[in-house]
This record gives sequence, C-alpha cells and structure tokens, in this order.
Amino acid sequence: MTDPGKNSATDDPDYGRLTVTLKVNGQEREVSIDPRMTLLDCLREVLHLTGTKKGCDHGQCGACTIHIGGRRVNSCLALAATHGGDEIVTIEGLGAPGHLHPMQAAFLENDAYQCGYCTSGQIMSAVALLREPCGTSDDDVREFMSGNICRCGAYPNIVKAIQQARRALGGS
Repeated sequence: MTDPGKNSATDDPDYGRLTVTLKVNGQEREVSIDPRMTLLDCLREVLHLTGTKKGCDHGQCGACTIHIGGRRVNSCLALAATHGGDEIVTIEGLGAPGHLHPMQAAFLENDAYQCGYCTSGQIMSAVALLREPCGTSDDDVREFMSGNICRCGAYPNIVKAIQQARRALGGS
C-alpha cells in the first residue's frame, strides 16, 4: 500500500524533466533539464560554461549572445529544450589562450573592454557580423552591433577592434 501523503510523480526529482542532447563547442552533452530552462541558464548552471553572461535576462543587452547554427542569438530568450542537435558555440568555443580568434585578439589589442562583463557577448556578435551583409563604415558596424550594450562606453574601441579583425580576416 502506498503512503497517502506521498505522490510518486511529484516526489520524483526528475519528474517533468527532459533529456536533451546539446552540441556545444563541438561536443555533444546530454542534459536533464526543466523544459522551461533557457539556454543561457543551461549553459551557465548545468554545463558550467560561465563565459556567457546574464545581463538583463530580457534580450535587451546582448551580454548572453552565442551562436546557434552560425547565427547570433540572445541565449536568455532561447529555450534549451528546443536546441537539441543544433550547433551551439559559446565564447569558450571561439578561441583559447595562445590560439585566440582574430576578433578576440583585436579586442585585446584595442582595449575594447573596460569592466569586461559585456565583452563575451560583444565578441560573439562581432564574429557573427563578419558573416552578415554589414557595410564597411564605422556607422554600419555600430548599427549591426546595436543589440549589444556596453555600460562602460567602450564603443569606439569596440568598433576599432571589429574593423581591425575584418581587415585581418580579408574583409573590407
């Protein structure tokens, strides 16, 4: 006989959870998550990839920008459960010490950060911008980066870094 005070479904810590296989930075990772969990929270809390930052949690600041299928996405607005099998790249998958992505190197060379909180999202957006039909002027770059906010105001150096990386990678 079962205990009337116990509900086997709701007492189970895995009740209602989904098992999803996420492909993050080239590795398949199986996670058991609440179906309402954002990709941002999954990356940070489940996979312990903390380079992606939680800024506004409303898709307004860009600190949580990652790439899904080569496109930039605000991970705070994406449900993790809907991205099983998608190619997800975070700042940790972009480059590594000693082998920085040219955009990361340009950000360092141009002091395109101050407090650094927005930097991973800025870099991820900037790398995506290289694949988008962005014009060559500084104004074009500012427009394409307008979804990423820097509270410290490092915008002039961010634009310089992006333009330097574009030239280094053979862009105009």
